[in-house]
Amino acid sequence: MERTFLLYEEKGPVAIVTLNRPDKLNAINREVFHQLRDQFREIGENPAIRVAILTGSGAKAFAAGADIAELATLTPVEARELSALGQSVMDGIARQPKPVIAAVNGYALGGGLELALCCHFRIASRNARLGVPEVTLGVIPGYAATQRLPRLVGLGRALEMILTGLPLNAEEAFQAGLVNRVVDPEALLPMCLEIAGAIAARAPVAVRFALEAVQRGLDGTLEEGSRLEQALFGLLWTTEDMREGTSAFLQKRPPAFKGR
Repeated sequence: MERTFLLYEEKGPVAIVTLNRPDKLNAINREVFHQLRDQFREIGENPAIRVAILTGSGAKAFAAGADIAELATLTPVEARELSALGQSVMDGIARQPKPVIAAVNGYALGGGLELALCCHFRIASRNARLGVPEVTLGVIPGYAATQRLPRLVGLGRALEMILTGLPLNAEEAFQAGLVNRVVDPEALLPMCLEIAGAIAARAPVAVRFALEAVQRGLDGTLEEGSRLEQALFGLLWTTEDMREGTSAFLQKRPPAFKGR
């Protein structure tokens, strides 16, 4: 299905989703949220796809934030509803059973950074600028940056970013643990594809269970997370991929995982 504000491409087992509003610096509005929700639902249900990359069109922005023209017209009730919609869509991406990599090119501000935060990790180009400037508009982040950012970079750094509204450059974001790697702009997508290819070559069920163990484990205590890990670890012994992986290792050959 064609989506007005998204581009979609498959490179083998890797899906590439590109925000496509370059004239608006890929600003996020209601329709973008609806299209992202539907696109990632399809990715999650497509057995041929093992990893997804999310990026923005053009060299200037991953996503420069929410569509301010839309925000300015909202009533308080509508603002809360938009926040709920955005959080629901981003939670859906965060809980994808397949890894989602954010390829951050240029500005990732406000809702744009929140979209990058819901991905499982982030690779940034050297021209990236990442921040949550909502307080400069008289509001606060509405798509869970107040929750995800402290969990990622720590309380002090997150509060500094949220309360000042000042962005980090790519190197500062790397030092803060906000992004995993920093690369030249022309190397951004190739690097993400290289990492995605490495993940796609692994056992799909094991990758899915690893994501689940980390994400659900962080929602509870260490003891609860460890019990979840035990359960998932044991379940993997029921899979063909586990038998294939161990056999391939012992036979000194590459494994041929089938995702079952």
